[in-house]
Amino acid sequence: MADQQITDAKKRYSAGVLKYRQMGYWMPDYVPKDTDTICLFRITPQEGVDPEEAAAAVAGESSTATWTVVWTDRLTACDSYRAKAFRVEPVPNNPGQYFAYVAYDLILFEEGSIANMTASLIGNVFSFKPLKAARLEDIRIPVAYVKTFKGPPTGLVAERERLDKFGRPLLGATTKPKLGLSARNYGRVIYEGLKGGLDFMKDDENINSQPFMHWRDRFLYVMDAVNKAQAVTGEVKGSYLNITAGTMEAMYERAEFARELGSVVVMVDLVIGWTAIQSMAEWCRRNDMVMHMHRAGHGTYTRQKNHGVSFRVIAKWLRLAGCDHLHTGTAVGKLEGDPLTVQGYYNVCRDSYTKIDLPRGLYFDMDWADTKKVMPVASGGIHAGQMHQLLELFGDDVILQFGGGTIGHPQGIQAGAVANRVALESMVKARNEGRDILQEGPDILRRAAQTCGPLRAALDTWGDISFNYQSTDSSDYAVTPVAA
Repeated sequence: MADQQITDAKKRYSAGVLKYRQMGYWMPDYVPKDTDTICLFRITPQEGVDPEEAAAAVAGESSTATWTVVWTDRLTACDSYRAKAFRVEPVPNNPGQYFAYVAYDLILFEEGSIANMTASLIGNVFSFKPLKAARLEDIRIPVAYVKTFKGPPTGLVAERERLDKFGRPLLGATTKPKLGLSARNYGRVIYEGLKGGLDFMKDDENINSQPFMHWRDRFLYVMDAVNKAQAVTGEVKGSYLNITAGTMEAMYERAEFARELGSVVVMVDLVIGWTAIQSMAEWCRRNDMVMHMHRAGHGTYTRQKNHGVSFRVIAKWLRLAGCDHLHTGTAVGKLEGDPLTVQGYYNVCRDSYTKIDLPRGLYFDMDWADTKKVMPVASGGIHAGQMHQLLELFGDDVILQFGGGTIGHPQGIQAGAVANRVALESMVKARNEGRDILQEGPDILRRAAQTCGPLRAALDTWGDISFNYQSTDSSDYAVTPVAA
């Protein structure tokens, strides 16, 4: 066939333009090696573009190819450096879309560098004209490459040991309003939440060092509040101090000040970029600090299922890059997230070995070796009345953060924290007794509220609030028919 790979060197390296299939980027007989990185792309070719040629183009443009033949390929071990598209299949129930599987040799990526890997995999190819759209759905990173990363500075297990808190989810809250509070009032919110029973409070993604509250002032008042709450409650407490800034020098300065004040945790936003994330993870590792990652900005490329990068891929990269906490969705809150898909994100954070699970969007087995586990964070539009759903969906190893569901309590911030702590402990107790908390949850909460006024007020205020919108990012798979 005219579109088959041209192996004759004279024809292959003649000046001109060849199809990507002819250049060797389509290899349907290729069997991926254990050391290969495998990417699953969702591609939507332009009309008249063959899906196999489109897949070959993705492989080419994300590895070694350009639009014309270059004889300098012959100066390299080009067969190793070329990515190889080896499988294409239609996406179920999505006409015109195809799943394209592409393998990349281990030698294509710099060890321990997410920046380098992403520069290859999502660098130019997403702007390629023959594709209407492209999305990186999932990735299998080989254990040989996983071992070049240091991963989370602290990890889920060590964090629990430092906190001395086991057998239940951790509780948090985001200070509200996000912007406008003075440092003194900000610290007051922190104290009330922690004293009421929360384990953590946190800065939000866009609170840095604005005119109404300089970062040093915020850190001073927040840590004063943390220390007082620890003294009153006898529990280890923390507050995520957002050190995100315009330069790395400013971020290091803020991190050092947080450490000097006795903070156990700092926070960064996803928008700082991969190199900055890995640099801050190194700092946290040297200074025994927990690094909280707020996924600010992720929806700009994870939200639409036909174009961008799935959050399950972002979560894998962030675990390797070195995050201890990661916002991964609530499924029942105000932010986008199909329940099964969100559970897939949680699996990526907490697995020792991720197994294929198509309903949850996991297309590959992946061995995490000894990479520390990430603590997922459920945050965004959740309240005490949903405690049974959250515990059923996510289990114990999660931080449940109720921002408005704490700060907006009709009896005040401390009462909001009390309501969340009582709801959580009542639900954990019922689960440990073997009860069906998903079915009995509302009754369990109402009974607990009979002896807890703050919980009763929370349920009366938010009991029926939900955000039931159709998810834009559910998994696409076909169930194989089984003969009766």
